[in-house]
Formats: sequence, C-alpha cells, structure tokens
Amino acid sequence: MARLAQTAGLTDIQQEILSTVRDFVDKEIIPVATELEHRDEYPQQIVDGLKELGLFGLMIPEEYGGLGESLLTYALCVEEIARGWMSVSGIINTHFIVAYMLKQHGTQEQKDHFLPRMAAGDIRGAFSMSEPALGSDVSAITSKAVKDGDEYVLNGQKMWLTNGGTSSLVAVLVRSDEGHPEGTAPHKSMTTFLIEKEPGFGEVRPGLAIPGKIDKMGYKGVDTTEMIMDGLRLPANRVLGGATGRGFYQMMDGVEVGRVNVAARGCGVAQRAFELGVSYAQQRHTFGKPIAQHQAIQFKLAEMATKVEAAHAMMVNAARKKDSGERNDLEAGMAKYLASEYCKEVVEDAFRIHGGYGFSKEYEIERLYREAPMLLIGEGTAEIQKMIIGRRLLEEYRFQG
Repeated sequence: MARLAQTAGLTDIQQEILSTVRDFVDKEIIPVATELEHRDEYPQQIVDGLKELGLFGLMIPEEYGGLGESLLTYALCVEEIARGWMSVSGIINTHFIVAYMLKQHGTQEQKDHFLPRMAAGDIRGAFSMSEPALGSDVSAITSKAVKDGDEYVLNGQKMWLTNGGTSSLVAVLVRSDEGHPEGTAPHKSMTTFLIEKEPGFGEVRPGLAIPGKIDKMGYKGVDTTEMIMDGLRLPANRVLGGATGRGFYQMMDGVEVGRVNVAARGCGVAQRAFELGVSYAQQRHTFGKPIAQHQAIQFKLAEMATKVEAAHAMMVNAARKKDSGERNDLEAGMAKYLASEYCKEVVEDAFRIHGGYGFSKEYEIERLYREAPMLLIGEGTAEIQKMIIGRRLLEEYRFQG
C-alpha cells in the first residue's frame, strides 16, 4: 500500500532530507515522546539531534551557513516531526519565523549578526505578538516603545511565547508612536524589535523578565511563557529593518508562513493518529474477528485517510504558492483551517477506535487527543482564518454590477 500524504515532484535532495528526518523521528522521537510529554520535560537530546541534522538552518540561505531550502521542504520536515511529537515542531517553528523575518526584512548588519548563529542552532528564536487582553485583535497592542536619545525604552506584558524560556532572541511587536501623528492607523504605528537575552527564567536581562512556564493541557515539553518588559532599553539598531512603523507587516509576513507550518503540524498529527487507529483496529478483536473487518470501523478509516490526504494537498499547495513569490494568504488560511479541523476529527476517530484504552495514558492516542486542540488556536483561530478567506474571496470574485 502506498503511504499516505506523498508529495509529487520533489527533488532528490528534498527526498533525501525527508528520508533522514523520517528516520530520525521513528528512532529518536516516537519511542520517547509520550514519556517526556507526561513529565513535561524539555526534549534537549532531541533538539541537539535536530541541530546536528542542520534543521535550525533549513531555510536560512547558504551564504549564512544554512541549507537554503524552500518553504515546501521545511513544511514537509515539520509534518514528519509533528508526526513524532508536535511539541518538537513548535520548538523549530518560532525559530524559523524569526529567521524568515530577518532574511526578508532585516538590515544587512542584522542578517550578518544573527543568521549564521541561528543556522547553527546556537541562537534560538521566539516571536511575540499576543498580550493578556489581546486575543486576535493585534491592533489593540498596548506594549510600547519610546525613543530616548539613541535608545528605545520598552514597557509592557506579552503572552503565549513559545520558546520563551529557552530562546536567546525574541522578535517582539510593540506600539511606537514616534514619527506617526495622532490618528495614524494602529497597524502603521507598530514596530518589531529584536531582543537578545539569556535563556532561562526570571530576569534574563535588565528590564526583561520571563516568568515560569505556563501549565498547559497539552503541547507540553516546549516552554510557553509570558514576557514582561519594564524599562527594557534597546539600541536603535535592534529595530527590525532599521525603521519604525513596519512591524505589523513584518509580523504578518512571518505569521503567513507560520500558518503553513501549523497546517503541516496538523497533517503530521493526523497521520500519526491514522497510523495508530489502523494498527489498533487490526489487533483488537470483537465478535470473533479484528474490528478492522467491521464495516463501521472501515468507514472511519476511509474518512480519516481521505482527510489526511486532503489536508496534506492543501498544505503543499500553500507552501508552493509562497515559494513562487506569490501572495498566499488565501491558500495559507485555507490550509491552516482545514488541516487543524481535520486533525481534530481524525484524532477523535482514532480515539474512538481505541475505545476505553484510548482514555489510558499507556496509549499514545491519549497524548494526541490533548495536543490537537492547540492547532485550532495557534497562528489564528478558525474564525480568523474564515475572515481572511472570506475577504480574499470577495477581492477575487468582486461583483461587477
């Protein structure tokens, strides 16, 4: 039987990279993921292995020591990693978004300073938009940067930083009214700053604190934190791109590729859920035969496999559209929306196939059942994706009356 979610048209190099990652996932991640997740333990050994494989520099250009690969290659690697343990893909995702933003929008000095060490995995990235009272309304950001001589002083509280503790570089979006008269649209008075810090918790540099990890239902292992800026001073050369007022657009560009990443994570988790479900259905016997031979279970497996295939195809399409240089917010929104919803449904069907055993922590599906809901929220909720999709469709299909 052909393996689900195959991708046509890959180069020999892409196939070799994916084969290496898949082998790493099968040998180094899947056997230990559930145990580490139950302990909420950071997977340092796995991260060191990914660093050795060069995955932290997968999309960073070769001139900076990276592999210079496409978004498609990256997304397919994320799909494989999430199939092993979604938390590990989260560790890479935020790093990748910051590296992408630097590559696309950074000054030459910023690229030269950060990208080589990011490619080597010596600097790990995190990015921060959300705030405690913000939700999906990015325009309501209250964290602020005020110019003071040759420096900026940042104050405010940020929320939901993946890699907040383990990262050493944070790209943060704040309001900066300098040079923007009163009445300027909120998204035109935002700036992205690059904050270098020590990994860890507590005060990680003067004026910057990372409280302890947020305790979560799932998505464990990876650290999710708050970030408190209280008189944090940064030099002007740590404004991403060198000019204020561009932060919203820079962040949205990063989030756009992040949505492809979340779609890839949904595909990977759904694939693993299908694998677990189809395997268990052939081992578990009821009424004298494997439950896989009962029509009701076959219907479930058919629906699950079809959803895995459909989500994968949309994710690949969105990645290829971005790689071509075209606008892909419609395709990325569709892929993220479909993949996260289908992931939830496939995981639940695999959980149902396991019956009572699915409720036991002995079985891997229990972990997937707690992880899948995060994908419904990360990088924009389903409702936000529908808004993006709807607006873009109205642009493309404008009524000519």
